[in-house]
Amino acid sequence: MERTVCSRYPSVSVRGIPLQEPVARHFARVEKFQAFKDDLLVATYPKAGTTWTQEVVDLILNEGNEEKCRRAPTYIRMPFLEMTSPDPSVSGMTKLEKMDPPRVIKTHLPIQLVPQSFWEAGCKVIYVARNPKDTVVSYFHFDRMNLTQPEPGPWPEYLEKFMKGQLCWGSWYDHVKGYWREKQNKNILYLFYEDMKENPAREVVRIAEFLGHRLSKSVVGNIVKMTTFAAMQKNPMANYSTLSGIFDRKASEFMRKGEVGDWQNHFSPQENAAFEEHYHKTMAATPIPFRFSLCEQNLTCSL
Repeated sequence: MERTVCSRYPSVSVRGIPLQEPVARHFARVEKFQAFKDDLLVATYPKAGTTWTQEVVDLILNEGNEEKCRRAPTYIRMPFLEMTSPDPSVSGMTKLEKMDPPRVIKTHLPIQLVPQSFWEAGCKVIYVARNPKDTVVSYFHFDRMNLTQPEPGPWPEYLEKFMKGQLCWGSWYDHVKGYWREKQNKNILYLFYEDMKENPAREVVRIAEFLGHRLSKSVVGNIVKMTTFAAMQKNPMANYSTLSGIFDRKASEFMRKGEVGDWQNHFSPQENAAFEEHYHKTMAATPIPFRFSLCEQNLTCSL
């Protein structure tokens, strides 16, 4: 018997990765998903700019036509692969099975859980990684307002669970390293959230080129304008305001801040020191160039 949409589900392990209980229960269906060569997978750890990237991609594929990209909410235009349920209103699989390729598909799955058909078909994958401090802050507020996610508890405990890889979709560290190690072997464009914030036009062009699209400067400029945080926050087709019964918007907005460096408003000096030590130890063998502020490579930036 299915629980109501607004119930907080516990996490259940799937091959060592904690996932929402209904996702885990129906995961066999996800594993059998048939991808086709022209399908595009947008993959991220939760709260790493997924919706932003999806909107950029949709605008590129529609040559910057804003009206075409307002044809339906994000989660209908580009379904969430593993969010599987008998309820068709929230089931990504149900939507995808009714769509003809090429499809743009969202996932938070670590690379080892992505259905094998994506790799067999040679699908393009856009992966976006965000620095872990901003990720965990954003994820904490998201879990406070998302009434289907496990209860987040207090911030110190949540941070500890993040560091131990106990949150839904597993370890951030393993997630970003998994796609990084395979980016040369598979058709993966690996992007950084911080780069997108710093120079969105450059990253729009990178994504467009990866997708085989040449865009004029004016179209690129319009895409950048339409996908600013402020613009998307007001766009009902992108801000998830059309989805009811899941979010407690008194706890937080779905699109809360979208900043680089907001972690400094949440981490105590002691938490930051412990996190830094753990981060450098865990990432030592895979030196991915994460930035924790936009000032780190800009000597003229004043804090």
